[in-house]
Parts: sequence; structure tokens; C-alpha cells
Amino acid sequence: MGNADYDEYPPVEGPVDRCRHGVAVPPPRPFLKSLKNSLMETFFPDDPLRQFKGQPRSRQLVLGLQYVLPILEWGPRYTLEFLRADLVAGVTIASLAIPQGISYAKLANLPPILGLYSSFVPPLVYAMMGSSRDLAVGTVAVASLLTASMLGKEVKASENPTLYLHLAFTATFVAGVFQASLGLLRLGFLVDFLSHATIVGFMAGAATVVCLQQLKGILGLTRFTHETDVISVMHSVFSQTHEWRWESGVLGCCFLFFLLLTRYFSKRRPKFFWIAAMAPLTTVILGSLLVYLTHAEKHGVPVIGPLKKGLNPPSGMDLAFGSPYLTTAIKTGIVTGVIALAEGIAVGRSFAMFKNYHIDGNKEMIAFGMMNIAGSCTSCYLTTGPFSRSAVNFNAGCKTAVSNIVMAIAVMFTLMFLTPLFHYTPLVVLSSIIIAAMLSLIDYEAAIHLWKVDKFDFVVCMTAYIGVVFGSVEIGLVIAVAISLLRVLLFVARPRTFVLGRIPNCNAYRNIEQYPTAKNAPGILILEIDAPIYFANAGYLRERISRWIYEEEDRLKASGEANLQYVILDMGAVGGIDTSGISMLEEIKKTIERRDLKLGLANPGSDVMKKLSKSKFVENLGQEWFFLTVEQAVEACNFKLHKCKVDAKNGESDEKWNNV
Repeated sequence: MGNADYDEYPPVEGPVDRCRHGVAVPPPRPFLKSLKNSLMETFFPDDPLRQFKGQPRSRQLVLGLQYVLPILEWGPRYTLEFLRADLVAGVTIASLAIPQGISYAKLANLPPILGLYSSFVPPLVYAMMGSSRDLAVGTVAVASLLTASMLGKEVKASENPTLYLHLAFTATFVAGVFQASLGLLRLGFLVDFLSHATIVGFMAGAATVVCLQQLKGILGLTRFTHETDVISVMHSVFSQTHEWRWESGVLGCCFLFFLLLTRYFSKRRPKFFWIAAMAPLTTVILGSLLVYLTHAEKHGVPVIGPLKKGLNPPSGMDLAFGSPYLTTAIKTGIVTGVIALAEGIAVGRSFAMFKNYHIDGNKEMIAFGMMNIAGSCTSCYLTTGPFSRSAVNFNAGCKTAVSNIVMAIAVMFTLMFLTPLFHYTPLVVLSSIIIAAMLSLIDYEAAIHLWKVDKFDFVVCMTAYIGVVFGSVEIGLVIAVAISLLRVLLFVARPRTFVLGRIPNCNAYRNIEQYPTAKNAPGILILEIDAPIYFANAGYLRERISRWIYEEEDRLKASGEANLQYVILDMGAVGGIDTSGISMLEEIKKTIERRDLKLGLANPGSDVMKKLSKSKFVENLGQEWFFLTVEQAVEACNFKLHKCKVDAKNGESDEKWNNV
């Protein structure tokens, strides 16, 4: 195509694009402008500043405050009807937040009162800064387990509780700074490296580990392993059979059965969602009454004990920046912060999709970060948006984040007046609540779906699960992320190439494996490259294209068809190319020419064409060998083949005439 006159080509069957234009080389752009556009696309794909354009300064100030504090945007439109719905939702999630908060704090080896503290201040901060209407803020089991596992390796909570507590506050502060920094620097795409398959496997593995850890409370054991792998846990359980308390076991199984039964009923009858939501608090009340009336704490049923009354005491001065274990706190904060972000944003987006509104991932990161920074200074540990609490909030009909404010007020009331009532709450009830909540995180249906759709994703999922269950939470996470990154690298380093053929009765050229009826163009090999061409895959593509040529020549020789004359590379999916990729094309050109073949490129993109032009590859190959479409490339090659046959026939006639 290019400089050739397209009207010289003979007509072919079916409609053909009679475009006269060649492949254009885009005009040069200044480097700084190109760099600016690339950075804008990377960090500001949603163009958050567009709402400020053309606005007066006063309006820009208001919009800026609304961007930082979304409550200023929807607050003026708040109605009494919304308040009624949010009151019901807030009280409902408070009934779940109170027992869960106490339970998860025990799971993190922290004082139980910290679970209530963490359900007071962070939800208030999120209500002002968060963009989700449905997310209910609080502590989560996985982050609690990670805190206990990672900090517990260096400092034992039972031996040095004060230092352990200060390290937990420090880890929460680090997590908050890390989360807010990701949001401010627009680096939210880094969290996307935790793929859906990774999260499914990791959450299921962590839930399994958490359930196994609760056997300590169910069986009434006083000594238990600090390891989280299944082998260590089961060894600890069955090596202490003489320590098992049947009273605790019976009580735990009864409460667990009650919790699972209420959840099953609420799933079957969604209108009665409040039954499952109220079940944890009901078990706490019933368990406390049972222990109080029967004095079961004197018969091997351990209880929570006294809880301090009052609101969150300040803890800003307790952050252990001068501790020799600061590195451990930083590592714990970053790991738990990433997990909390991944869970919270995923949950928020899921419920936003149901209600057809959008949440800003970067704003969510800033909100999570600020609420954890504030929490670390007010005796809280890591919080995010747990699925179970958010699901209850959603089903309760919440309208805005005011439901979090209502929940915080309910928790505040509990802290000021009701904490003595939890003195007789048996630990076995807390274990039952945790197990019931964790079983919902073992999403076997999602794993089955991964197996049906993508076997590699299933392998990633199971690797994460096995790594967590048989290794540790950190090992499982690292292995799963490593495999996910390996998959990305394989996609880049080993891109797919396809042979294209013409579909009968039309001029479309498609993958012959996908469309078995597609026919190869006689004497022409058409290859599609399905990825950008960079240094990581240039060598592979050179070898793979050469192999396609050898295989096509062998096929034509075996079938007795016309010899291969042209190789066309469909570059439509090649979004970019670097100098290694250009060198690869130059080598392919030389290889093809040594075999008396000609190379053509179809549909090269703007960036590709610009670099090929600057590198003189366009000049070396010839502008006429660049085509807008595969159809035009095939038509041009057919014309040249036809012309060669005519010239050869004319030459043969001239030779016969001369011989005469």
C-alpha cells in the first residue's frame, strides 16, 4: 500500500475498503509533553481535576473541600427519610460490631476493650472522608490474625503486654500512613496486583487458620501454640486431650450451631436479615447469663473479665518509634495495610455496583489511611470495611455513611455505661462468633468458578490457600503474589501469536484456530501479534515468527500448494514497541529476505509507527509495505503475485518466439 496506487489492484470477491490512504506517521511531539501525558494517564486516568475547570475561585474552594470531605457534598441533601433508614442500619450493625470487636481483639492478642475502641473513632472519620454509602467500618479477623502472627514472633503478648500493645498501635499508624500515601500519590493500581484469585485463596486460607485457632477457646485450653499452620495447631490440640473441657466444648458447639442456623435462615429469607445480625449479640447475652447464673467460670469456662468503662484514651505518646522492634511494626503495618485496603475497596465496589454508584479508589485509600492514623492515636488497632458488617449494613437499608455514625454512637454508649455487663461473657462464645464469621470467607463456589473459567487462576488460588494453611499467613500471601506477578511476566514475555485466515463470504481475517472455516491466503502467511513488543519478548517473538514460517513452508510443500511468497504481520494489537522490538523486526526482515520472501506490516499503531519511522525501519522496508488493514495487505500481495505470473507468462512467450 503506502505509495502504491490502490486503484491498480484487481477487484476481489466481496466488499473491499477502497481507501486511498497509506499508513501515516504521526507528527512529532515534544518529549516533555509526551511524558506529561503518560504520567497523567498512569496516575490520573479519571481526571479528578476536570470539575475544577472553568470554575471561580470560591467554587473551586468548595469543590476542593467536598473532594476531601465527601460528607460536605451529600450532607446538605440529607433527609429525614434517610435518617430513619440509617438509624435502623446503624443500630443493627452496632449489635454485630460489639461482639465482633471484642472477639477480633482477642484474636489479635490485644485487650478486648480495644475492639470496642476501634468501632468508635475510625467509623466517625470514615463517615466524613469515605465515598462508600454501604461500607461499615471495623476490625477484621484476617488483619487481627496477621497482627498476632507477625508481632507475636518478636514480642509475646503474654510476657510483655505493654510493649506488644504499643507495637500494635505503631503498626496501625504505619498502615494508615502507607494507605494514605498510596491514595495521595495516586498509586492505587499497586493494590490491583492482588488478583481476585489471590484474594479468594488467601481469605479462605486465613479463615481456615482462624477457625483452627479458635479450637483453643472451644475446648477450653489454657496453653496453645503461637504458630498458625495446620500441623502445629492440630498437634497442639491432640497433644492436650487430657486438658479438654467438655463443658466448654458443648457450650461452644451449641452457640456455633445457633449462629449458623440463624445465618442459614436469613439467607433463605432475606427480609429477616436482622436475625443473623442480632445473633452474635444474642449469644453474648445468653452466654453471659448462663455463666453468671451457673458460676461456670469456676468450672473451667474462662470469661472475658472486667472491661474498663469510658471512651478511648489517647495513645499518640505510646507509638513505639524508638523501640528495637520498630522494623517488625513497620512490616506488620504495611502487610496488614495492603490486606485491609484490598478487602475494604473490594467490598465497597461490590455494594456500589448493586446500587449503581461509583466510589473513588484513591479517595477510599486516603479515608482508610486517615481513620487508621486517627485510630492509632486513640487506642485503636487496624480497621477497614469487613464484608460481614457491610453486608448487614447493606441489607438493613442504609442510605449514607451516617449509619457508621449511628454505630459509633451506640458503641460510645456501650463504652460509657455497658462494659461491666461483658464481665461474664465466656471466651467460648467469642470463639463461636469468630468461627461463624470466618466460614463465610471460605468461598468454595468462587474456587469452583475459577476452575471452570481459568485453570491458572485456580492454581494461584489454591497456592495461596495451601501456603497460608500449611505455612503461614505471610508465606501464603508472598507465594500467591509472586505467582500472580509471574503470570503477568509470562503474558509479557510470551505473548500469543496467531495465524489468520479469511472467513468465507467476507473479507474478515481471523484466527484459524477460533474459526476453523477460515482459509489461508495462497502464498501468504498472516500472523497476528497479540501484545506490545518489548525487550522481554523480542527474542521469543523472533523465534516464534521464524517457526511459523518454517511450519507454513513445510505445510505448503506437503500439500503441493503454491510456495510461500509473503509474510504479513498484523500489528493492530501491538500497543507499543521499544528498540529491542525494532531490532527484532529488522532481524525478521533479513531472515525473510534470505528465504526470498517479502515482509509486510498491517495496521501499526501511532506509537509503533512513530518509532519505526525514527529508526529508519519504514525507509528500509519501504513505505509501500505498510498497510492500513490486513485485507488491503492481502489484496496488494495478490496483485503482485498476479502481476508476477503475467510477467512470467509474457517472458515465456517471448522466449518461445525468439527460439522460433
